[in-house]
Amino acid sequence: MPFPKFLLLFLLPTLPMCAQQAFPQTDVGVCELKTLPAGTLLKSEGRGNYFTDANGLFMPLFRYISSHNIAMTTPVEAQIDSAAMYFWVAGPELPKVTGASGGVTVVEVPSRRVASVGGRGSYDQAHFEKARDTLLAWIRTQPGIEPAGPAYAVYWNGPFTPWFAKRYEVHIPVGTRTAP
Repeated sequence: MPFPKFLLLFLLPTLPMCAQQAFPQTDVGVCELKTLPAGTLLKSEGRGNYFTDANGLFMPLFRYISSHNIAMTTPVEAQIDSAAMYFWVAGPELPKVTGASGGVTVVEVPSRRVASVGGRGSYDQAHFEKARDTLLAWIRTQPGIEPAGPAYAVYWNGPFTPWFAKRYEVHIPVGTRTAP
């Protein structure tokens, strides 16, 4: 019996993206320390909280990478309290970045050490807060590190991926714990 083609419509969004990854994913339910590479990111800013006030952050980034013929890279980072979204630019695509335009700025970031927890589900505030709280509790149990910045979200899948197949992470920048 041939494979029903209509099933591709349901399976396609769950297949791994062909985009280059900026760094490896953290497995679902796992807390870990990792070092993110230095890189060039494209940034779109909003006002207020990412989940309540910043619905228009994706399109300026999408228009920028489309108009500059820049290949998509995963993941997308999202600052929560000061709404912003970031796309990573892969090394071979850097010559195509021509500077700020259309509400998008170019940001150079150094390598960063973060605590990370992986999750699966909708990209919403409830999932973010639960993962953030789990990660903060885990950090408190780790010798020698402490939070060094606010938590932010990391999203691995596109908007057409069903909620049950979406992968995300929450990162918290960490530094060396100072003696009490």
